[in-house]
Amino acid sequence: MKRLGQHILVEFSDCDRDLLNDLASIESILTEAARQARATIVDTVFHHYNPHGLSGVVVIAESHISIHTWPEYGYAAADVFTCGDQVDPWKACKYLKDKLRCGNMSTREIPRGIPGHKDEVLPHKPLDDQMTSGQLA
Repeated sequence: MKRLGQHILVEFSDCDRDLLNDLASIESILTEAARQARATIVDTVFHHYNPHGLSGVVVIAESHISIHTWPEYGYAAADVFTCGDQVDPWKACKYLKDKLRCGNMSTREIPRGIPGHKDEVLPHKPLDDQMTSGQLA
């Protein structure tokens, strides 16, 4: 695989139920998780559902961090997808676990990239001359 990034799927259980339904707090926590991982924040979008629960995404230059909450179960699912070697997605996961007051965290890491025979890590933002010469194909 020509690896472009890491995608960590995270299950948080036994979390603070009130916090999982507080949109302002969750937006602040996800935004700070991106900062903790040294990501570049581009935009945020969050939505509160009726009667409870929310979804949100912090778009980062290196991909995204997203969350979906089920306060009634004390549960949240998150994706931390980063590209390049400057961002540490595991720092974001640890920060989220601490701030969500999570009793249990389960993770699954998936390498993301272009399937192929040769294992290599591709640059996150290739130089323009690499793009035009076809070196990345």
